[in-house]
Amino acid sequence: MGRSLILSALTVLALVAPAAAQEAPSEVLVIAHRGASGERPEHTLAAYERAIDQGADYIEPDLVATKDLVLVARHENEISGTTDVADRPEFADRRTTKKVDGQQVTGWFLEDFTLAELRTLRAKERLPALRPGNARFDGLYQVPTFAEIAALVTAKEAETGRRIGLYPELKHPQFLLWHAGIDTVDLLLRELAAAGIGPDDPIFIQSFEVAPLRHLDARSDFKLVQLVGAEGGPADKPDMRYSAMVTMDGTAQIAEYADAVSADIRLLLEEDGTPSGLVTAAHAAGLKVHAWTLRKENTFLPPQLRRGAGEGARGCPEKLWALLARAGVDGVIADDPAIAVAARAGATCDRPE
Repeated sequence: MGRSLILSALTVLALVAPAAAQEAPSEVLVIAHRGASGERPEHTLAAYERAIDQGADYIEPDLVATKDLVLVARHENEISGTTDVADRPEFADRRTTKKVDGQQVTGWFLEDFTLAELRTLRAKERLPALRPGNARFDGLYQVPTFAEIAALVTAKEAETGRRIGLYPELKHPQFLLWHAGIDTVDLLLRELAAAGIGPDDPIFIQSFEVAPLRHLDARSDFKLVQLVGAEGGPADKPDMRYSAMVTMDGTAQIAEYADAVSADIRLLLEEDGTPSGLVTAAHAAGLKVHAWTLRKENTFLPPQLRRGAGEGARGCPEKLWALLARAGVDGVIADDPAIAVAARAGATCDRPE
């Protein structure tokens, strides 16, 4: 998502509005974005386990597929930004250029690797300049499979005695289907069945694309989430814009196949911090509303919520949480679940007003 979630016109009045004036739901879901990605390299078992230990209700793995049809967790199918593949001479000849969702991308693509080959790589921090603390863990962790993530959830449920949800996102499903012959919808349904996970379990399946969600709706009863961004539109629907999907008519159409909409925060709050009409439209259509992505670093926060020096310094995401909760969202996707859990419990930021 963009570097500034709300524009500079965000007012202090909106930030500190009394809860009595804008009642917030008490149990907004905390969805751990790629695990506790603010503290560990994203999409590693260490990041997911830390998120669970911090009280996240759901963990969110992005899923792509290997050449031998195994779902694994990576931010994108191009893996040079999140693994050490560029430093591995044995894979130098795998570097190539592909057109992914209309964009020319050069690098190493996961669908060109078998799981055994992928196992030789190690994860690294995607944003080392902003999160140097995370870079200390570079080289320690493998890329996990979805089956391993599901097994971790089962083990942590037994350890903690609480239910822990899964919130997988299918990344570039139509590209993988059209250009690599990999049906990630089919793979996910098979892996969920193998893990004993059914529609009655705490699980949402999300995608920025429409066709995969419609396929899932036709083949299963899992709760589905349409992701929408502040710009552009679904890669598999070139004539469709996200801006049209978040209107009253648009949310009604989403409700034909999905159970929730997950929106860029910029679509949920106006410039002055007050709610946009999206939550009202989505709720009227019977959809839950989740917000992405709550992050602590200054570079991801509006000027009024920044503090200290530098883009990577910790700002005041607690106030952004409060605005989203008062807007009526049902869940927030967060890089730092500990901060989100504390904000849900009423924690505030100590930044001077």
